[in-house]
Amino acid sequence: MLARRFLWVVAIAIFIVICLGFAWRLAGNRLLSAAMVPGGAFDAAAAGAPYDYALPASWAARPGMADDPTIWRPQGAAPLARGRAAVFFIPPTAAFLNGQWNGRTSEAATAERLAGFLRTEASALADAGPLWAPHYRQAVLGSFLADTDETRAAAARAQDLAYADVAAAFAEFLKAQPADAPIILAGHSQGALHLLRLLKEQVAGQPLAKRVVAAYAVGWPISVTADLPALGLPACTRRDQAGCILSWQSFAEPADAGAILDVYYRGQGLSGIARAGTAMLCTNPLTGGTGGAAPASANPGSLVPNATLTAGNLIAPGVPARCDAKGLLLIGEAPSGYPAYVMPGNNFHVFDYPLFWAAVRQDAAARSAAWTAR
Repeated sequence: MLARRFLWVVAIAIFIVICLGFAWRLAGNRLLSAAMVPGGAFDAAAAGAPYDYALPASWAARPGMADDPTIWRPQGAAPLARGRAAVFFIPPTAAFLNGQWNGRTSEAATAERLAGFLRTEASALADAGPLWAPHYRQAVLGSFLADTDETRAAAARAQDLAYADVAAAFAEFLKAQPADAPIILAGHSQGALHLLRLLKEQVAGQPLAKRVVAAYAVGWPISVTADLPALGLPACTRRDQAGCILSWQSFAEPADAGAILDVYYRGQGLSGIARAGTAMLCTNPLTGGTGGAAPASANPGSLVPNATLTAGNLIAPGVPARCDAKGLLLIGEAPSGYPAYVMPGNNFHVFDYPLFWAAVRQDAAARSAAWTAR
């Protein structure tokens, strides 16, 4: 009798898990939106005072910082000589709470999460030269799930406030560099969104553009026709090219990017042209060029972090990569070892850098050498 009851409990539990799985697959993004979009009007004062980037405490990573998370290297990573290109890395969203529209990344829980992202993402670029990553009053995760006119307007204001911090940090970063020194610009997710605006407003058409080794705008869609012309740099077409832009969004197969594409196609590009029907820029990080495919054997190492992003191993060969017609980067079947943070639709967004950690590291070195030769 006891055994029969136990089996019934197990069967019910399995049924609940299956139902939840179907619900997540069918309505995962709607469930996320309902749970995470902040309520109430945008309030800039709720985000607190702007950061003072002359103070070391306003940086999540910077040269000489004792607990800099970007000095970490995964087990299996070969030593690499430090380059001379200063890196400005804009971190992704780490503020997840929904009580307000902006979150300070220096607050304890958010700072810990941010350090994990820097450890597994920015570390791939940290051998290219001294790396700087600012704290900022970033738009919270739910702001990117806003689905009404009112919440979208509040989200836009939250993103503007976050960009103002990034722009102030960038100005301080430039002050700390020699006037003719090469720089690498990089970001992920929300960080890539702010990087695109930075490129349009402060790099395109300016002398500074000649100092850019590369811009890694990863994890945010870029329209080849509606966005790219406004950024002042071309897309990277080969690995020995400097002064160009790289961008990709990683999905395992079968990929369902419907939620992202719906938002992408609705928007207007940075060039003032509608994005509807336009292809996204897809850099293949295994080749350094636009489009195409590369097998797993071409991946010198995928970083597989633990669930808390505090440690990880470099697995070689890593995942394969191919760009599809829409501009998504497909990595084949979902790889093992990535237990947390995989999003609906087989979206490996959180792992855009880790999946290609060793390739990004090599890419930055190759483009730095190309910039120096140029």
